[in-house]
Amino acid sequence: MAKSNDQKVLSTLWSAGCGSHGGCGCEIFVKNGKVTKVEGDCNHPWNQGRLCAKGLAIREYIYHPDRVLYPLKRVGKRGEGKWERITWDEAYDTIEKKLKDIREKHGAESVIFCQGTGRDIGGPITFLMYAYGSPNWVQVGLAGHACYTPRLGAMFATHGNYTVADCSQFLEKRYNSKEWTPPKYIIIWAQNPAAGCHDGFYGHWIIDCMKRGSKLITIDPRSTWFSTRSEVHLQNRPGTDGAIALGMLNVIINEGIYDKKFVEKWCYGFSELKKRVQEYSPEKVEKISGVPANLLRKAARLYAKNKPSAIQWGEPVDAMPAGSVVAQAITQLWSITGNIDVPGGNVIAKNSHGVTTYPFSSAELTDLYGADLVKRLNEKRIGANDYPMIKNFRGWVQPDVLIKQMETGKPYPVKAAWIQTSNILGGQAADPKRHYEAMKKLDFIVAVDLFQNPTTMALADIFLPAATIAEKESFRTWWQPLGVSVKAIKGLGAVKSDWEINLEMAKRLSTTPIKYKNVREVIDERLSAGKTNFEKLKAKGCWEFPPKNDPSRPYYRYERGLLRKDGKPGFDTPTGKVELYATKYKEWGLDPLPYYEEPKESPVATKNLAKEYPLILTTGRRSPVFFHSEHRMIPWLRELDPVPVAEINDEVAESLGIKNGDWVYVENTHGKIKMKAKASPICPPEVVSVPHGWWLPETDGTAPNLFSTWDHNVNNLTSMGNQGKSGFGGTNYRSGLCRVYKVEGGKE
Repeated sequence: MAKSNDQKVLSTLWSAGCGSHGGCGCEIFVKNGKVTKVEGDCNHPWNQGRLCAKGLAIREYIYHPDRVLYPLKRVGKRGEGKWERITWDEAYDTIEKKLKDIREKHGAESVIFCQGTGRDIGGPITFLMYAYGSPNWVQVGLAGHACYTPRLGAMFATHGNYTVADCSQFLEKRYNSKEWTPPKYIIIWAQNPAAGCHDGFYGHWIIDCMKRGSKLITIDPRSTWFSTRSEVHLQNRPGTDGAIALGMLNVIINEGIYDKKFVEKWCYGFSELKKRVQEYSPEKVEKISGVPANLLRKAARLYAKNKPSAIQWGEPVDAMPAGSVVAQAITQLWSITGNIDVPGGNVIAKNSHGVTTYPFSSAELTDLYGADLVKRLNEKRIGANDYPMIKNFRGWVQPDVLIKQMETGKPYPVKAAWIQTSNILGGQAADPKRHYEAMKKLDFIVAVDLFQNPTTMALADIFLPAATIAEKESFRTWWQPLGVSVKAIKGLGAVKSDWEINLEMAKRLSTTPIKYKNVREVIDERLSAGKTNFEKLKAKGCWEFPPKNDPSRPYYRYERGLLRKDGKPGFDTPTGKVELYATKYKEWGLDPLPYYEEPKESPVATKNLAKEYPLILTTGRRSPVFFHSEHRMIPWLRELDPVPVAEINDEVAESLGIKNGDWVYVENTHGKIKMKAKASPICPPEVVSVPHGWWLPETDGTAPNLFSTWDHNVNNLTSMGNQGKSGFGGTNYRSGLCRVYKVEGGKE
């Protein structure tokens, strides 16, 4: 424990420092103006005193000697690593002049605003982008926007809102709440929950539910801690999750074990879905996925016959060839079993108190800025006119279309990039060398971050130093509870928060006056929708749940008229029902029913290629001590996960002459990378599993090395241009082909 004379500051964690998607309550201990340690807040209902390794290591993050503390201007060629310290005024002036000149000559749309997934960035970056007038908000290189957005789009089209597995996280008393019932079964689908806080979900809640009687079903090619404790483990061929979902729907519908009352009253298109799933018998699904038909039937029956039950899913669903379609099929499992917005099922997740951190969907964007702005933005937004779901669901650029436009300049050139919380080359982009070549052509690039990384070193003209979670004020309204982050110490050097930086630039670049004098005014205006403000939440311990009967509080809101704007019972869809036959998909020119699509590169689709590259490469395995490409420079964390590791089946490794700990090449048609072999039965014989985001901050950061990102980043083996018909989902993130062989001598 911290010493008694240390000041204790309560706060809500998000990045920067802890990584992950945050939401945990913390205690930041401060002595003489310095953070001495960070611990979990025992009174916070989210994490109940627990904290991950990243959260515990925040002090090392804050005071790391390599952290950038002052604005920098590039003085050599891009990639040379020659920087000059400048003042904030010089940085702001330079950016203002450059971006105004570009807007005057080429239009605001020629500047892209690029974010990663870290920090509370959605609010600040969209605030700046719309002030500047650009429609182009994007996670550069994230093929098919394959991270949560395909799942969100599918849920939006199916029942008009988003859902998460109910582990009592929407209730103050949590597991002691009389309103809550533990799920009888939890299906963990394509995720290892304990490895991080995934999309507003604290991984150890699954274990908390297990302690209260919940049983598990796991769907995952790999063996995990959870799969070894599951009643059923469906160990499918990577990329075939859509077939698994359709096969389970087939069993549940044909055996009549769906919730007939719920389907009859609250579902639309059941007869059409019933007809479609006849194409996916368990025997056919076995041939596609490798999952025995009897096991698939068992999983479907256990889930359907034991209500309430829940599904907790992961990012690999998004990375399927048709991510939004795979997600649609999975949403229909909890829909036809009546496991939606019921205690212990998949509860509808609305932003706490109705507070919007940033315009999440096109509908929210319209509410915040008006339909006319949205219409004008869509006219120029990259990819919006290529994919109706991109245009009508969420305000993202389509990344696969963007890379072509950066290369060709058609229909208009991309001239500049504002990059914030995104290590494009070292962690986010598929085919990073292609993005490197394309982005080198841009006239001007600003990066906002805390450490130099492959992207900032290779591309940035101006580097702006951002604050950690302990050095800033912010707020969080991703599901619940509503929370605020409190500034515990004065920022080191000259660092500023993302909100501070973007508010100042918005004032300078906006064509209309910005009314906010400071960040606190922005925060308080957003919080006012919940009839609260920063100081009130701070005084309550930095968090608050919505009051009873608030639309953001479960359960059974579809019965009480709390999901629709017109106040009528039902779901927020065109029919007012859960749409098993998605009228939105039909409106957008998509198949309104789910179907299976084989990965474009697989042992089935590319049999000749599989002869040369016989193993299936699944990428992106999460580390519990890193967040994407962050934290590789933090000693406490790096000691726990020191080198990039490729998991390979032990029997396959032996047949290839590879021993545990040998350095190996993982190679495919896109290139090869070096990894350290971990030979074990975790992976089935046909699968190799590799983490993402690896670069080595201890190595040379200048070009061409760029912190060894070309040697160890698995995204060098992935491609763009394989997005699904919706524009969301797809590429070979999880289901490409590869071969593995030992580096000469087996050492590196």
